[in-house]
Amino acid sequence: MENKLHVQDLRISFRTGNGKVQAVRGINFDLSKGETLAIVGESGSGKSVTSKAILGILAGNSIVESGEIIYDGQDLLKISEEDFHKIRGDRIAMIFQDPMSSLNPIVRIGRQLTEAMLLKGRIRQRESKRTFRTFLKSLCDMMIASAAEDAERTRATVSCKKFQQFERKHTELEAAYNAAHEAAAEALDDIEIIAFELEKNTVARGAADRVRDIARRCRESLNKYVVDPDKYKAEVMQNASALEGNFRRKDYPAVLGNLYRLREIMREGAERPKPNFFRMGYYLTFCDKPLPDMPLEKLNEFLLKFLEKNFMDDFISDARRAVTYSAGQCQEHIRAALQELEAARPVFSAEHLDKKQCINAWRKLSVTVRRTIDPLAVSRDSLVYTFSPSMKSELDKYFHGAKANVGILRRHEREKRKYEAIVSKGGKPDWEVAEAAVTDLELIKANLSHIIDRIAEHYQKLLETADSRDYHAETVGVIDCLMQNASGIVDRVTPRIAKHRAIRLMEEVGISEPHKRFRQYPFEFSGGMRQRIVIAIALAANPDILICDEPTTALDVTIQSQILELINRLKTERRLSVIFITHDLGVVANMADRVAVMYAGKIVEYGTSEDIFYHAAHPYTWALLSSMPDLDTNEKLTAIPGTPPNMIYPPKGDAFAPRNKYAMQIDFERQPPMFQISDTHYAATWLLHPDAPKVDPPRAVMDRIARMNQRRETAND
Repeated sequence: MENKLHVQDLRISFRTGNGKVQAVRGINFDLSKGETLAIVGESGSGKSVTSKAILGILAGNSIVESGEIIYDGQDLLKISEEDFHKIRGDRIAMIFQDPMSSLNPIVRIGRQLTEAMLLKGRIRQRESKRTFRTFLKSLCDMMIASAAEDAERTRATVSCKKFQQFERKHTELEAAYNAAHEAAAEALDDIEIIAFELEKNTVARGAADRVRDIARRCRESLNKYVVDPDKYKAEVMQNASALEGNFRRKDYPAVLGNLYRLREIMREGAERPKPNFFRMGYYLTFCDKPLPDMPLEKLNEFLLKFLEKNFMDDFISDARRAVTYSAGQCQEHIRAALQELEAARPVFSAEHLDKKQCINAWRKLSVTVRRTIDPLAVSRDSLVYTFSPSMKSELDKYFHGAKANVGILRRHEREKRKYEAIVSKGGKPDWEVAEAAVTDLELIKANLSHIIDRIAEHYQKLLETADSRDYHAETVGVIDCLMQNASGIVDRVTPRIAKHRAIRLMEEVGISEPHKRFRQYPFEFSGGMRQRIVIAIALAANPDILICDEPTTALDVTIQSQILELINRLKTERRLSVIFITHDLGVVANMADRVAVMYAGKIVEYGTSEDIFYHAAHPYTWALLSSMPDLDTNEKLTAIPGTPPNMIYPPKGDAFAPRNKYAMQIDFERQPPMFQISDTHYAATWLLHPDAPKVDPPRAVMDRIARMNQRRETAND
C-alpha cells in the first residue's frame, strides 16, 4: 500500500515561564493511502500537537527537538512557510473541533467555499506548468546526451519539439472541453432551479429569458464537449426551440416537459467517455485530414494506432535510452557521495563541533547529495531532498543551543541556590526547581550522525537494486507525468466553475437546497450543518490527507454519528488518507483502520483496530476501554484514577505508572521499550517482558470484548 505520510522520532517541546514542557517525546507512525489512523488519548497527551506539526501551525514557543515528517519527498518540519502554502489546505486539510473557528461569521458560505478553490487552482496551474517545462527539458537534454550518433541526436531534438508542439494542441482541446463541460453543468443547475420554480408556480419575472438562455447554453456546450453530437443535435434543437418563445402560466406544464427532456439529454451527454486529447492533439497537429467520423471508442483506438505508428514508438525508445542514461549518471554521483559522506563524519562527531568546519562540510555535502537527484525520477526521493535542510536545521539548533545553554544554566543555578537556601533555613517552598531547559547537544550530534547513516544506507540499497530496475515502466511513468501536468495546466478554476463545484460539494456533504444555502451566513446553520460546511471547505482542493481534530466533540450525540458516517463515506469515495484525533476510543471503533494510543507525549500502543479493541495489551488502553459507555451493560463506568503528569517534570519511568494498579517497581525507574506482539501490534509496557508476571485485562474489558465478539458472530450468521 502506498505510504502517504511518514513520522519518525518526533520530539516537540514548548518554552513556558515555568520551564520546558515536553509535549511529544519520540513518536513514530506511517499513514497509508486510503486508510484512517486514529490517534487516541486524554487531553495533554500530545495528539493535537502532532497534528499541528503536520500542518505547520505550531505555536511560536514550540521547539522541534528532533524527528521528521515526510510528505511527497519533503520534510514538513524543514520547509519554508512559502512552501507550506502549497501544501496546507491543498494537499493536507484539517477539520477543527469547533466549526466556527474555521468559518468567518460575516462572509457568506458560498464565498468561503469558493475562495480556497480559486486560490489553490491558480497555484496548481502554475506548479503544473513549471513541472511540465522542467521535466520535458530534462528529458530532451538526456535524450541528446545519451545519443551515440549525430542522427540519434537530431532525431531526439526533433521528437522533443514535436512532443511540445502537439502537447500545446492537446492542452487547447482539453481546455475547451473543460470549459464547455462546466458550462453544461451550470446549465443543468439552472434547469433544476427554474424547474422547481415552475412546479411551485413561484417563478419570477424574466422566466422566458432565463429559459431561452439555458437552451442556448445547452446547445453550445453540448456541441463542444460531445465529439460525435449528431444523435443529440435533433433532440436538443427540438427541445431548445420549443423553449425559445414567450410563454404564459398556462404553458408551464409543456415548458417543464421540455426542460426535463433537455436535462436528460444533457446528463446523457455528460456521462459519455472523455476523448483522449493527447492522441487527438498529435493527429490534428501533424495530419492534414479532419478527424474521422466514427464512434468515440473506435476513434480513440484509431488515434492511438496513428500516434504509435508515426511517433510514440520511436519517442519511447529514445526516452528509455535517456532514462537509462540518467539513472547511470545518478549511480556514479551516488558512489562519489558515499565517499564524501564517510569523509565528513568526523566533522559532525567531534566532542565540540566547530561552526566553520561544520558549515563548510554541510555546503559541500549539500552540493554532492543534490547531484544524486535523478532529473527524470517521477517520485521524489525523500531522503535526498530532505538531507540538506535537515542537516542545516540540526546545525542551527546546535550552535544556537551551545550559546543559549550558558545563560540557561546560570539562571538554573541561581534558582537552585535560592531553593536550597530556603530549605536550609527550615522553609518549605511551594515551588520546585524545574529541570534546566537546555538544548541537548549530544542528542543533536546523534541526530546529525543518524541523518548521514540513513542516507548512506539508502544509497547502498539503491546501488544494490540498480540491476533490477524496470526502465520501460519508468519511461512510461515519465511520459504519463508529462501528460498529467499538461492536463493540470488547463484545469482552470473560474468563479463560475468554483460556484458549480461548491454546490456539488454541499450536496456531497449532505446539505439540502445548496443553491439557496450558498448565499447564507454561518449563523443561519445549525452546529451539525456548520461542521458539514467545514468538511466541504476542507475537501474543496481535493486533498490527499484529511486531519480531523476531534470534529464531533462540540456536537450533540445524534449529529456526531452523522458526521462520522459522512467522513467515513467521503474517505472511501475519494480515497482519502485520514488522521482522526479523539479522546474517545468508542468514536473510532467502526472507522479506524489503525489506532495509536498516546499518553504523556508517547505512543504507548499501536496496532490495527482489531488489535486494539480485541487484544489490547497496555493498561492505559484497558483504562480507555473500561471508560467507554456501552448500552449492553448496566455496570458503572470505570474512571481512570489520578491525573496526567506535569510534563515540565517528565517522569523517569513509565508515565502511566502512578495511575496504573498493575505497575511494577521497574515502571517507576525505566521507560519500557515498544514490545512487538505481532506484525501489526506493538505496546510499550513492562507487562510484556518475558520475566513479568502474567496479568489479565480487567473484568470490564474482558466482558466488553466478549460482548463485541458475540455481536460480531451474530452479524456474520
